[in-house]
Amino acid sequence: MEFLKKYGVVLGIIAVLVIIVIGGTNSVVTMDQNVQAKWSQVQNEYQRRSDLVPNLVSTVKGYATHENKTLTDVINARAKATQVTVDVNNLGDAAAMQKFEQAQGALSSALSRLMAVSEAYPNLKADQSFLSLQSQLEGTENRITVSRKDYIEAVQEFNTRVRTFPGVIWARIVGVQPKATFTATTAGADTAPKVDFDK
Repeated sequence: MEFLKKYGVVLGIIAVLVIIVIGGTNSVVTMDQNVQAKWSQVQNEYQRRSDLVPNLVSTVKGYATHENKTLTDVINARAKATQVTVDVNNLGDAAAMQKFEQAQGALSSALSRLMAVSEAYPNLKADQSFLSLQSQLEGTENRITVSRKDYIEAVQEFNTRVRTFPGVIWARIVGVQPKATFTATTAGADTAPKVDFDK
């Protein structure tokens, strides 16, 4: 009893400090896990798109026999996109993230050209398999956009925490680094397109 009277305040202060340190480090770890989960969802959506490509190419190939270059471009872009990955434990590597974005952007571009080619083939545009695949692809592109947005927001929140006080202390204790995020990699993606109705 005499010990508590003499050292109770000191023990109370130590207990509060321990709780603050544990709470701070746990919050950084929780945010890091959230970023990793959001990245996994981004990869999941890109994989869904990649899985749709062979069926789409096969369907288009049946109608658009003269579009071999476009079909080959889509197949090659898909192959490159599936080869470039970013490990969830290495999300701080901006160069790896940029390579990933470029590979996915090339596939998006090739798919856009494929969709444009399909306009020239009325029978293809009426084919139920093609329409279903086109709808699934559009839905997947929307999900990719939402997943990327969620990932960007999670990274922003995490990076803000680990770069500001006292989060920088908790990050050093836990050993986590800021994460890389998406950027506009397509040339001209940062400017609005010009619309000219006079032509």
